[in-house]
Parts: sequence; C-alpha cells; structure tokens
Amino acid sequence: MELIISWLRLSWQVLAINGDRIVWNTFLAVIPLMLSIWLFRWQNPQRQPWPRSPLWWVIFAAFIAFLPNAPYILTDIIHYFKLVRQGIPTSVMIFTATPQFFLFLNVGWQCYVMSLLNAGYYLEQRQWSVWIFPMELIAHLLSAIGIYLGRFLRLNSWHVVTDPKDVGQNLAQSLSHHRPLLAISVTVVILTVFYWLTKQVNLGLVLRWQQVRRGAP
Repeated sequence: MELIISWLRLSWQVLAINGDRIVWNTFLAVIPLMLSIWLFRWQNPQRQPWPRSPLWWVIFAAFIAFLPNAPYILTDIIHYFKLVRQGIPTSVMIFTATPQFFLFLNVGWQCYVMSLLNAGYYLEQRQWSVWIFPMELIAHLLSAIGIYLGRFLRLNSWHVVTDPKDVGQNLAQSLSHHRPLLAISVTVVILTVFYWLTKQVNLGLVLRWQQVRRGAP
C-alpha cells in the first residue's frame, strides 16, 4: 500500500511540474480556434457582406497574431525529454507523463488544424476554394515565424501590439541570418506535412460521421 501511495504522490508531482505551463499554453492555443469559429463559422459566409466590418478585421488580426500559439505547443515536447533526463521512473513516465503530453500536444495541434479548416470552409462557402491551399501555406509560414519568435526569442502574441517595434527589429534581424531562416523553413515543412495528414484524418472522420447519421453502411 505504501508503494502505491508513493507512486501516486510521485505521479502527482510529475503532473504538477508542467501543469501551469500546459494550462496556459492550452488556453493560448484555444484562442485562435474560438476566433476562427466567430470569424468563419458563426454566420453563413455566403450571406455575410463584403468588405467586412472594422470589427471583423480587428478580430481577424487577433486570429493571425494568436494562431502560432496552437502549433507552438508541439515544441513543448522538449519538456517531456527534460523529465526523461531527470531519471523519472519508467512506470511514471509511461502512465503519467506520456498521457499528459500526448493529450496536451494533440489538443494544441487540433486547435491549429481546426482553425485552418474553419478558414477553408469560409473560403469555400464564398466560392474562393482556389485560395484555400495558398491560405494554408501562408498560415504555415506565419506560424513558423511565430514559433521561432516565441521559442527562441521568447516573444508573445501580444507583443505585436504592446511592443511592435521590438518585434519588427527581432524579426528583421532573424530573417537576415541563415540559422533562423533554416529553422523557419524546416518548421514550415513540418507544419505542412503534419497538417495535410491530420486534415485528411479529420475530414475522413467527419465524412464517416455524416454517413453514420444518414444510416449508410
């Protein structure tokens, strides 16, 4: 019994190590998803007037600024490997830390994928389907830049408003060196491949769910 209590206590401590970070980063990842629902799904895009209202563009700018927070969560896998290096017992890693990070990473990534799917739905409904793929590539590029600024330069989405000069200077300096450009390019490739795979799975699940609702075999 003491062994079980000790194991549970250690598991709780492991969960708590990254608990605050996971809660905060998950909150930031959910923001662009919620904004995408308001922007692209709240009303029938075919009936929405164009050009859009100033409020719509303000929310859209916030959506772009916060979007990188969703795929940024994937980089938090480094904290999982930090736990591994700390010599946490294998059973705790398998049954506690691994499920925690698996759920955490998947929630953040799905927020990113669903946000772009909502944007694609909006374009499709307005008969602008030809722009879906370019939109996705631009989103991957902007997200890769945001991930670099957040992970390596420790900048946050709100710095675009609170300190735009510093963000601009850091971005210009980063894009003038080979290493940051390489890191951003690799990130774009990773986001593009992972997004395409996840998109196919999500759309397949939606299609299957629709078939089940219609009673199809």
